[in-house]
Amino acid sequence: MDVSLKGSFAQDDTRELLPASANLLCLEAMTLLDAQQYDPGPARRRRIRIGAAVLVVALLAALVWTNRYYPEKRVVDKFFAAVMNKDYETAYGIYFADPKWKEHPEKYSRYPLNQFIMDWGTGGQWGAIKSYSVYGASTCGSGGSGVVVDVVVNDRAEHAQLWVEKSDKTLSPPPCELLFR
Repeated sequence: MDVSLKGSFAQDDTRELLPASANLLCLEAMTLLDAQQYDPGPARRRRIRIGAAVLVVALLAALVWTNRYYPEKRVVDKFFAAVMNKDYETAYGIYFADPKWKEHPEKYSRYPLNQFIMDWGTGGQWGAIKSYSVYGASTCGSGGSGVVVDVVVNDRAEHAQLWVEKSDKTLSPPPCELLFR
């Protein structure tokens, strides 16, 4: 059956209806065998970068977690260094986080320097401190506003523990006893 198109739609005119870029795509069809070969390099590099980023974040988180009580441990370390050197006035200032305590000693009348020297001097519970090591730090079970820092003094089995207030770094006896292993 012979069909002829009438009007302005002739077979040669169909190309005019499509844009030029569509004509090129239609004329040069791509098959599956013409596709570019898969390159696993970019995907592998992306996985390596993501893995490295996760590893760095995990290491930083572990570092921050293990050093979360560093400021409190540092205060206790300075305190015991002063006591070991028999510099009781400096240790007293560290205990109350007030290096200028001599200007207003009445502020600390509840725990005067003489009592402090009796407690922490050579005649105190720990005797003459020849060596010490900050062993650990933790919070009491109820949380609280400070940290208990555990110190091994003169290699004794019994450890000294001090409470360090987080806000102002003052020292005091701990409100709870913790067992550090």
